[in-house]
Amino acid sequence: MKKTAITQVEIDKTIAERWSGRAYDASKPVTADQTIALLEAARWAPSCMGDQPWRIVVWNKDDNAEAWQQVFDCLSEGNQTWVINAPLLCLVCANTLFVKNAQPNRWAQYDTGAAAQNLCLQAASMGLMAHQMGGFDAEKIRTIFNIPVQFTLMSMISVGHPADIQSVTGELLVREMAPRTRRDLGDLFFDGAWEKPIA
Repeated sequence: MKKTAITQVEIDKTIAERWSGRAYDASKPVTADQTIALLEAARWAPSCMGDQPWRIVVWNKDDNAEAWQQVFDCLSEGNQTWVINAPLLCLVCANTLFVKNAQPNRWAQYDTGAAAQNLCLQAASMGLMAHQMGGFDAEKIRTIFNIPVQFTLMSMISVGHPADIQSVTGELLVREMAPRTRRDLGDLFFDGAWEKPIA
């Protein structure tokens, strides 16, 4: 199922076709090469002073089911209902300190978001589906996997092959079938002055 964004002008196909679906095909693994491609895309995101503050922990269900289950158990119940079929789980973290001088990096979260978006766009370009989540127990994950305090746990991302939309039911199916929407351009983007719509 494709849910291509409806835009005022044509945009890049990968961006238009990227969406956060919930129907994963549990029978199709994400290969090691595919995983490295996702991480390479994230690695080449821009960052302040080239500091690359992002750190991403990857759990592959097919390689280490026990560790995957540990992190899965840290997700909210609502997310667990559909993430169960995703072979790959990723934790995106932001280093609060610059590597080069240990000073606070106020751009770390911004830069880490760019890396996460690169990963998601790379997934879409490869026919995979990535879904970013905020519903997880960050402190539980930090404790289990010994993640240093200087790293802010930003999001979880599930990655896998999309499944037939009919593989989900009930409220999940309703959410999957709902049209994609965004606020109007003029609500978000301004032309030379605050709240002066650009389009």
